[in-house]
Amino acid sequence: MKRILVRSPKDPFHVISPEQALALYPKGVFGRNVGNMIFTESMHRLITVPDADVVSDSFLSERLADSRSHAKRINEEFDQFVIPLANAFRPSFYRNLKQMTQLIERLKIPVVVAGVGVAGGTGSLDNPFPNNPPEVTANIERFLKAVLDRSSTIGVRGETTREYLASLGFGDEHVEVVGCPSLFRRGADLRVDKKVDHLTEDSHFTMNLSPYVPIMDELSIRHAAKYPHMTYIPQGHDSLEMLLWGVDRRPNKRPDLPAHTTHPLYRANRMRFFVDPSTWNDYLAEREFSFGTRIHGNIAAILAGTPAHVLAHDARTLELARYHEIPHTLVPNLPEKPDAADLYDQTDYTAFNDGHLARWEKFARFLEKNGVEHVYEAGKANPEYDKQIAKADFPGPVETLFAESESAHDAMIKRVAEVYKAAGEATLQRRHKPKYPFAPKKQLLRESKALRPLVPIAKKILRRS
Repeated sequence: MKRILVRSPKDPFHVISPEQALALYPKGVFGRNVGNMIFTESMHRLITVPDADVVSDSFLSERLADSRSHAKRINEEFDQFVIPLANAFRPSFYRNLKQMTQLIERLKIPVVVAGVGVAGGTGSLDNPFPNNPPEVTANIERFLKAVLDRSSTIGVRGETTREYLASLGFGDEHVEVVGCPSLFRRGADLRVDKKVDHLTEDSHFTMNLSPYVPIMDELSIRHAAKYPHMTYIPQGHDSLEMLLWGVDRRPNKRPDLPAHTTHPLYRANRMRFFVDPSTWNDYLAEREFSFGTRIHGNIAAILAGTPAHVLAHDARTLELARYHEIPHTLVPNLPEKPDAADLYDQTDYTAFNDGHLARWEKFARFLEKNGVEHVYEAGKANPEYDKQIAKADFPGPVETLFAESESAHDAMIKRVAEVYKAAGEATLQRRHKPKYPFAPKKQLLRESKALRPLVPIAKKILRRS
């Protein structure tokens, strides 16, 4: 049986609690943004053919400082390493990419990269090419060479990335635009249609946002007031910490951002966080619309058959929206006070639906050219994958600490009991010192021993009285 290693946060069938998802690594098991699970799980499903054993690398390929022993194990145990990526060509991913490159250079097996792209950032809508420091650019070039020594081509997410890599000397013979693996989870079988004619104030829809996009502050407050059934779906590890533990993440001078426990959306329990794509999909399938700046938050809705509208704020979100023909609006082109109902009216999935088959066929050819088998090849279907996902008891969405349902309260009680047990009485005593502290425990023990001879006398006095 062929064994394939996949860069991903965890095995798709592995059930972990939200508390575990946050605690396993400094920025969560999912690596800061739970949107990473959307495209990595999609790749898992695509390449889990019946005669293959597909294993998650738990991001160890970039989390281990010394990759020598890890590389040795991969060479001995696996036949192929498949790496779905997002906007990895950026300074903040420098260390991760460097460690991944060092690992790849030690591998003797084929390595296939799909969905990688350049980062966006302030002003990138007008100037999409990144102005990376020399060491970052050198690291990108080293990564590309290492991968191309072990594969036919590299799959990038859009035209901006293709042009950027061409400027580094990696032309069309090395690079193919294939989009994001997430949108090919079900191969050619993906279509999105509107569920209602128009949104009203009673509509049930979701919003996602990137906290570094300034317009989302006012937009979130205004929509929270106008649409009582709108729900905000955050994706960052810091938001999960806020929902689970009430940690206040209020940015300075930005009280309208839904990043603190006094925000109206938090107080009204209109936030939901998902630690598995399956439950995320189920929730979004019941909504009428999704909009916001998070590209994979909106792709999650599309995979659930729910229309989404991307607010493209940088080059990385724009190139994916353009390639897949996802309805979108550039943030600078939005009206002064954009409204979800207006965005919904402008949302048309005709081009997306009409072009999906051709995009899927291109992606399939990319996989086949690089020796990656997939479940939509003849004789490679694997219905057991979906059955196993359906059987897994994934945790439901994390709600805020203002949740009213019995199940949410049960989860909170269990969480508090676990924390008390883990922290222990001694820890709480250290954190909550009384104004007039008791005598030290050792002193109390000495005093109690000194009083023992007096106990019989005290008993006699009590009997006489």
